Amino acid sequence: MAKTQAKNKTAPTGADVQTYLDAVTPQWKQEDAKTIAAMMERLSGHKPKMWGPTMVGYGQYHYVYDSGREGDMMRTGFSARKAALTLYCIGGFKDKEKLLAKLGKHSLGKSCLYVKRLSDIDLNVLEEIIIKDLQYMADKYPG
Repeated sequence: MAKTQAKNKTAPTGADVQTYLDAVTPQWKQEDAKTIAAMMERLSGHKPKMWGPTMVGYGQYHYVYDSGREGDMMRTGFSARKAALTLYCIGGFKDKEKLLAKLGKHSLGKSCLYVKRLSDIDLNVLEEIIIKDLQYMADKYPG
């Protein structure tokens, strides 16, 4: 099967992360976004980059699907969306459900964790989720 390098809609841009964070409203959501940004940078060891117009990403990996489609994506990241903070940190790591049960008020998408406010969750549990997801990503996509 021939490999195909698909053009991802979500790709790194040259946009300034701090400008994005400074524009988040209301003020409490901006503070939450800056807290997540600092946490993800510290835990990932990567400087943030904008991925598309609204996603802050840390690190990068290359994937190849069974279909042959391949591309690049951030290892972890988030977006300060209108409805909630969207965190891209829910991979297939072990004990995910146990940690999520201890996290606090949240909802889930396929690989997204939605949190309205950081005050609704346990930040230590969130940190553990991010750490375990980064390890999962490192094991699945070394390099």
